[in-house]
Amino acid sequence: MLRLGQVLRSVALTPFRCLSGGKSHGDVLPQSCDVLIIGGGGMGASSAFWLKSRIQQLGKKLNVLVVERDAGYTNASTVLSVGGVRQQFSLAENIEMSLYGYNFVVNGQKHLGDVDLCYQPNGYLILASVKGAQVLAQNSKLQNELGARNELLGPEALRSRFPWLSTENIELGCHGIDKEGWFDPWALLMGYKKKARTLGAHFSSGDVVGFEWNSSGALSAAVVDVGDGVQRRVKFDTCVLAAGAHSGQVARLANIGDPNAKESSLRVALPVEPRKRYVYVFSTQGRNCPGLATPLTVDPDGTYFRRDGLCGNFLCGRSPSDEEEPECDTLDVDHGYFETDVWPTLANRVPAFESVKIQSSWAGYYDHNTFDANGIIGRHPHYSNLFIAAGFSGHGIQQTPAVGRAISELVIDGKFTTIDLSRLGFERLVNKQPMIEVNIV
Repeated sequence: MLRLGQVLRSVALTPFRCLSGGKSHGDVLPQSCDVLIIGGGGMGASSAFWLKSRIQQLGKKLNVLVVERDAGYTNASTVLSVGGVRQQFSLAENIEMSLYGYNFVVNGQKHLGDVDLCYQPNGYLILASVKGAQVLAQNSKLQNELGARNELLGPEALRSRFPWLSTENIELGCHGIDKEGWFDPWALLMGYKKKARTLGAHFSSGDVVGFEWNSSGALSAAVVDVGDGVQRRVKFDTCVLAAGAHSGQVARLANIGDPNAKESSLRVALPVEPRKRYVYVFSTQGRNCPGLATPLTVDPDGTYFRRDGLCGNFLCGRSPSDEEEPECDTLDVDHGYFETDVWPTLANRVPAFESVKIQSSWAGYYDHNTFDANGIIGRHPHYSNLFIAAGFSGHGIQQTPAVGRAISELVIDGKFTTIDLSRLGFERLVNKQPMIEVNIV
């Protein structure tokens, strides 16, 4: 199974294998730290990088510890994603975070040193039926006003630009002509981790299984199981919860979501849970096939595809409906789902895909926010020393640069100083004010 089965991506893995494998169990778990980050995936590693980078610029010191339960990142959402970056969102915050994500990725060596993120600037093409055309046009207007670059194309223009495309039941397409594409998420993660370590951050392997409180009721320590049968206590001043799909579970350990809690904000759960998503890699012998510069194309029903490397392969997927959500006990792939739900759309939209052959496949987890499918970023209203970065529901990898920076601002400056992400805070859960993102893929 080729989880990262792409020529351009595999090249980037070579120099980093030793970094991940050489210290598979990480650093020795210390007894205390200034900032404990729970989760060493994209959000956690980015937060560590930004905290250490900014505190060094200020000439100060900050002891940052990252604890990750999956030392080899075998099941980590970050490395099992398809690594897309796009500004085709409906919320200003998501557009601005992804604009910064693009800038960070294309300037990766400036930020992270000797790292090749293998960025492919092929854009996104999001298609809409008559029902969705007006919303697509409205979103495009906002995106371009905020600095994105995309164009609206009708059926005739779509056929002219993309002759492999069938425009049956398509009213409008939005094509990203700049600042959109995809990159290697493994290389980005390892780049964060290597740079953060160079700056003095520590990465330890372990599973947070509990918390401790001080006499005033504030969180003061985490209980960590490092796999040797002994649970260890790590004291901290500040905690960042960035545990991806498991963030809701960790939050419950801090009594967040306890229906019997006296404080009303503690009765509200962190609504983040794993949702399994399949990615299929296929080839085709069909004629008039999409070329190397093909954008990541999204059908109105949510089915997406893009080129995968230089050898004629494509990758694809589709998020199931709520009624079709698969069990998350394992990362086994359901190939029947491809046959019944994904391939029919592919064949209808691209005639060259009428006859395809699956080459490989994998599954990964979305850290799904069941409240509004949007990231939760900021300080917890009850625990003043707990910051949350979770629930990005499939579009998190491209936003790791902006979210990590935002977490560092809250910890060091006490407020957002670049992008104002206040509307994405935990308070919206307490106040029952969802921030709905229309463009979830």
